[in-house]
Amino acid sequence: MAHEQDTPQAEAGTYDFATIQAKWLPVWEELEPFRAAKPGDTRPRKYILDMFPYPSGDLHMGHAEAFGFGDAAARYWRHQGFDVLHPIGWDSFGLPAENAAIKRGADPKAWTYANIEQQKRSFKQYAPSFDWTRELHTSDPEYYKWNQWLFLKLYEKGIAYRKDGQVNWCPVDQTVLANEQVVDGHCERCGAVVTKKALTQWYFRVTDYADRLLDDLNQLEGKWPNKVLTMQRNWIGRSSGADVDFAIEGREQPVTVFTTRPDTLYGATFMVVAPDSALAEELAAGASEEVRARFDEYLGSVRAESDIDRLSTDRPKTGVFLERYAVNPINGERLPIWAADYVLADYGHGAIMAVPAHDQRDLDFARAFELPVRVVVDTNAPVTGVIPVIPVDEHGVPLPMDDLPSLDPAGTGVALAGEGRLTNSGPLNGLSKTNAIRRAIEILEERGVGRAAKNYRLRDWLISRQRYWGTPIPIIHCEHCGEVAVPEADLPVRLPDAAGLDLSPKGASPLGAAEEWARVTCPQCGREARRDSDTMDTFVDSSWYYLRYLNPNDDARAFDPAEAEKWMPVDQYVGGVEHAILHLLYSRFVTKVLFDLGYLGFTEPFTSLLNQGMVIMDGTKMSKSKGNLVEFASELSAHGADALRVTMAFAGPPEDDIDWADVSPVGAAKFLARAWRISGEVTSSPDVEWKSGDRALRRITHRLLADAPGLAESFKFNVIVARLMELVNATRKAIDSGPGAGDAAVREAAEVTAMILDLFAPYTAEDMWERLGYEPTVANVAWRKADPALLVEESVTAIVQVDGKVRDRLEVSPKIGADELESLARASAAVTRSVGEREIVNVIVRAPKLVNIATRG
Repeated sequence: MAHEQDTPQAEAGTYDFATIQAKWLPVWEELEPFRAAKPGDTRPRKYILDMFPYPSGDLHMGHAEAFGFGDAAARYWRHQGFDVLHPIGWDSFGLPAENAAIKRGADPKAWTYANIEQQKRSFKQYAPSFDWTRELHTSDPEYYKWNQWLFLKLYEKGIAYRKDGQVNWCPVDQTVLANEQVVDGHCERCGAVVTKKALTQWYFRVTDYADRLLDDLNQLEGKWPNKVLTMQRNWIGRSSGADVDFAIEGREQPVTVFTTRPDTLYGATFMVVAPDSALAEELAAGASEEVRARFDEYLGSVRAESDIDRLSTDRPKTGVFLERYAVNPINGERLPIWAADYVLADYGHGAIMAVPAHDQRDLDFARAFELPVRVVVDTNAPVTGVIPVIPVDEHGVPLPMDDLPSLDPAGTGVALAGEGRLTNSGPLNGLSKTNAIRRAIEILEERGVGRAAKNYRLRDWLISRQRYWGTPIPIIHCEHCGEVAVPEADLPVRLPDAAGLDLSPKGASPLGAAEEWARVTCPQCGREARRDSDTMDTFVDSSWYYLRYLNPNDDARAFDPAEAEKWMPVDQYVGGVEHAILHLLYSRFVTKVLFDLGYLGFTEPFTSLLNQGMVIMDGTKMSKSKGNLVEFASELSAHGADALRVTMAFAGPPEDDIDWADVSPVGAAKFLARAWRISGEVTSSPDVEWKSGDRALRRITHRLLADAPGLAESFKFNVIVARLMELVNATRKAIDSGPGAGDAAVREAAEVTAMILDLFAPYTAEDMWERLGYEPTVANVAWRKADPALLVEESVTAIVQVDGKVRDRLEVSPKIGADELESLARASAAVTRSVGEREIVNVIVRAPKLVNIATRG
């Protein structure tokens, strides 16, 4: 960050960020200038929200970046005349706090709230414009009471349910994980390889909302990053096809298989079931003793694998024949049934029809176990809009039909996945893929053995956690009544005190051992019963917290629908792209559920989304082990909050990473000192007539006033900071070698600098505002309007060339015509000398910027 050298004449006091910070913090505490919805406030509303932090320690450089950008947006909209809601809270339940407390032998609650207090002190010093009266902590009973209320509402609607199943299991944290919390086969928290485990768990039916979650993304086009929209679409993963019912010999009920290619049913030569599915165990139970033993051994090895490993295409195919057969409903063929790990229990119905000629994984399996391969799509047959593949020899010459190599996948080992026309498929022969799919579905429906269907990659949200530090699930288990919801009047179900509980991960919730807490009376029959001992996934906490900010101290309801109508949806959401699936998907889901329940009048919670990049060091992510960690506290102490915030804003577009090795908080501090000194040198009074000031400086000031809104609303904060530097330099020049510190334009420029600087450097801006003769706070000053007359260019420079060489520069009106500009160019003394006795053969005029004269002779 380069700046002009300060001159001795520029000195007007000493800029001391520590003194300025200590001066203004208590003033803001007293005035509460950022409190939203004050009585009688009739301004239009804006809701600016930062993804709330997890209190795992003090704030870090990533917080400094994210909250700096969010605050710049909040401050901008206040200057534009809006009543801005910009709240803060803590996502304070969860595994990191519990694990850290166990490691330290501490109480998770004490450890968490100590971290919150530390982060709060750092936030206060960093000075985001939060409405501190709305502060919340998700681990407060006053908050998690409403998590439980939300659970009960979903339970009443049938969206919350409990079932047995194979779940993702983290062997380190000893708890289950939702699919979204498994990243490349590893726990997204601790990095451990995730395995499968059979458990009875609580789920939310997010799949009931799959179509809406997918289709409503269209509302967010152009408002959310394309990357995030793509990630959500891919995660939901809707595909169309058919559910096909296969009869199983010796089994009363058919097995339903989902396929996107019902047209290839004639090519199915075997069936594969997921070994960890209930169906596989059932089928294996009817096999010989030898096969049952092989299956049990195989199942044990599969459960130790991650889903990523199982779906890998470059690993050997393994499986066990279950000595059972399915019947192909379209042609009556018997298909051997195998259990193989490349099919997952939660895909479709946990079983697939294998068409090895046209699916590579099926082909690899068929070749490994010498199973039949039948081609049913002729990929060399011409299809409208598709160029057929014509084999050629080594010289590129098309081969005669008699010399065509065999394209049989059984021999080549390469599945035929291209377009073509159906063959070996009875009534489907000769049809293209689209028509064959349509006809195959018609045949299935006519025979009552299949139907059109959709399938989704998305799975229901598993919310149970076998850990202590979370929201207790408000269900009581009674031997006589079954599952019984805790009455709303009895909420919250409070966590018992951690003292005396063994919190170490051991596969079952520590709450089960809290006997006094767990033993209760059934609300329905009055008999002895037990509380559910699991806690909720902390993503439940963050799925609706933006609504609790609307009235965080209301004991009677989770949120006020009337306030939601006023403030929601959130106008601007700021946070990391790492939450593109988990948090954002769950928040969208809960919003839609609450809409259906009649509590909300909108279906998408966040209108606009900004994902900031990372703060890195020397090209890599910061970490203690790499020795490249930059600590927020030390940078804050060394340079002050304003210098850090300006550094972040100036570094580049918010979505780009910031390499701390390439930026200069020292340079930012020098710029702030330069701006601050100008405010102390202004000698004109606040009521001076602006129009009497230096016109050149006023033009720079008003161009910034006109351009900054568009830049701010497109998050080009770095450009605004650069333009502020230009304005400060121009003001310095006007003071030192222009009309002087008493000129009205100098005061105007200084006031505009303070107002816009408030977006990034609130302490410096506030102090400048006071030095300019005003009461606090500059944060609530209305945006100055640009004078249109000062935005019009008074003249432009026209370049005059003779035979391609610049010979003169003319200051002309931007509205000058081509004929007039040519006349001026011809009349130029410099042009006349250059042309001399030569003949002018051509003149090209591009008014108002260019005249090119060509000569000869």
